[in-house]
Amino acid sequence: MNKPSGALGMLSIAALACIGVALTIALHRSTAPQISAAQEAAQSQALLSVLPADSYDNQPLKHPLTLPPRTPDTQAVIAAYLVTRGEKPSAVLFQSQAEGYVGPIELLIAVSFDGQLMGVKVLKQNETAGLGDRIVTKPDWLARFLGKSLNNPDESAWALKKDNGQFDQIAGATVTSRATVEAIHQTLRFFDAYRAQLLSTANTGGKQP
Repeated sequence: MNKPSGALGMLSIAALACIGVALTIALHRSTAPQISAAQEAAQSQALLSVLPADSYDNQPLKHPLTLPPRTPDTQAVIAAYLVTRGEKPSAVLFQSQAEGYVGPIELLIAVSFDGQLMGVKVLKQNETAGLGDRIVTKPDWLARFLGKSLNNPDESAWALKKDNGQFDQIAGATVTSRATVEAIHQTLRFFDAYRAQLLSTANTGGKQP
């Protein structure tokens, strides 16, 4: 007489297990969008740390700008995003790339609408540990570019001191340092050359008129 009861008990346990799995799946599906949105917001916030907090009130990464044709002197720029405050353009956020010692170095560079560097952040690099990777581990090296512009210093000074320029290099990482300085300089050149056009595409939702 105990066997049927045992079978019923096993069926009940199996049914409860199935219900539990179904509830878990339903819960995961219902919370997945919120989790994804939270992760996206955290990643966006980490990237936007390159901008002073009081310099924007939009979501720049959702406002890409159409890039005009690049020249050999501005080829470092690979993407641009509009930064606004009070619905007025306040800066452009550039994604730029340099060829480092090991491989590409990707930078996020914020330029105010008066042409000053507001921030520089490394997005990606594979430089030698303990040498070139100090562009990440020693952020004070990048901080020295803040407030600089295309004409401050002048054209000839936008180079390493060993190349008769103004900027110190990262010790033991000449190629990394030179590539980074050049990428920042090219980004400023690009902004100076196309500022009006970038503003025009900003006013047309990122599309050329």
